[in-house]
Amino acid sequence: MSEQTRDLTVRERPRRVVIVGAGMAGVQTAVALREQGFTGPVTLIGAEPHQPYDRPPLSKAVLLGNAEGSAFDVDFEALDITLRLGLGVTGLRAGAHELDTPDGPVPYDVLVLATGAEPVALPGSEGVPGVHLLRTLDDAERLRPVLERQHDIVVVGAGWIGAEFTTAARAAGCAVTVVEAAGRPLAGTLPAEVAAPMATWYAGSGAELLTGARVARVEPGAVHLTDGRVLPAGAVVVGIGARPATGWLAGSGIALGPDGSVTADGSLRTSLPDVYAVGDCASFPSARYGERLLVHHWDNALQGPRTVAAAVADGRPRAYDPVPYFWSEQFGRFVQYAGHHRGTDTLLWRGDPAEASWTVCWLREGVLVAVLAVGRPRDLAQGRRLVEAGARIDPERAADPSVPLKSATL
Repeated sequence: MSEQTRDLTVRERPRRVVIVGAGMAGVQTAVALREQGFTGPVTLIGAEPHQPYDRPPLSKAVLLGNAEGSAFDVDFEALDITLRLGLGVTGLRAGAHELDTPDGPVPYDVLVLATGAEPVALPGSEGVPGVHLLRTLDDAERLRPVLERQHDIVVVGAGWIGAEFTTAARAAGCAVTVVEAAGRPLAGTLPAEVAAPMATWYAGSGAELLTGARVARVEPGAVHLTDGRVLPAGAVVVGIGARPATGWLAGSGIALGPDGSVTADGSLRTSLPDVYAVGDCASFPSARYGERLLVHHWDNALQGPRTVAAAVADGRPRAYDPVPYFWSEQFGRFVQYAGHHRGTDTLLWRGDPAEASWTVCWLREGVLVAVLAVGRPRDLAQGRRLVEAGARIDPERAADPSVPLKSATL
């Protein structure tokens, strides 16, 4: 074959898209490619052997045995999407446009990184019997019998996952003690005046919350705190954060941030040609908020793939600058958040945080930029639209919970 013929063959061959990561971001990228009319080969690689599944039910229905799984309702065969499950990817060689795997190299023309995040382990707890993380279906399956046997459980970390697991464990009848190094729950996520009322939710559920408490060491059956207290623990569940699962990209030429995230551009393209990044593993610059965002939430893994798929389908990059959104079900409450409140100058309460439902609004120079709603879904829905529109708010009217947020604009 002549060089000219070979070049022509390469140009005429449908581009091969390979997606690494079979969670929400990876699956949605594959589906969105077909929805956008892309007809080339699409391969979805997942490290776990299970059919691709959604993660939010793991800390709820799956954990409590109310569901056998959370597999996505996607007919991959009908969409002509090739699944390669139980296959870890160990490296990326950009010059060759190939991925390294134990089964040999996998070539690509367009690569999408959707490897998500991995939980942070509690130092010194690795390999200790009875210590659990909660990130995968296998994690949930290992924890289900722990709840069924109603063990005394120590949860390390009072973040979102710690609260959701504590909720499920109390529903199963377990005694739960939550150990949090900071002085309040969600210390790394919400300001003190907003997070403080949430501390009472633990006691209301029958769980004990220990703040300002640090773990010295974990041994089978016990957690030792630095102040000398010893907590009995039939099981320990660690929820102290997550970091982008990008270690395998070392030396690949992909630019990573200090937090380990792939530093994508405003269209979710990486520093290498023909490589995109979506979901929990990628950060992106937000013109809306004037900073780079790393969003570890379900909605980001749903929205980003649509941007990438559209660009791959027609070759025209799209700007990606969403209003971050997430929700959490904990202690009988539905908590929703939209926006990004860092750098705001005004915090408004709508309702009494001692009550069952209330809302917090954050303003910057009179513009609504973030909303947290507890049991007030209408506030969240209206507030989210106002944040997207960059609407200016009348603080006095917005602080009146009887006034619809959409009616508090200037």
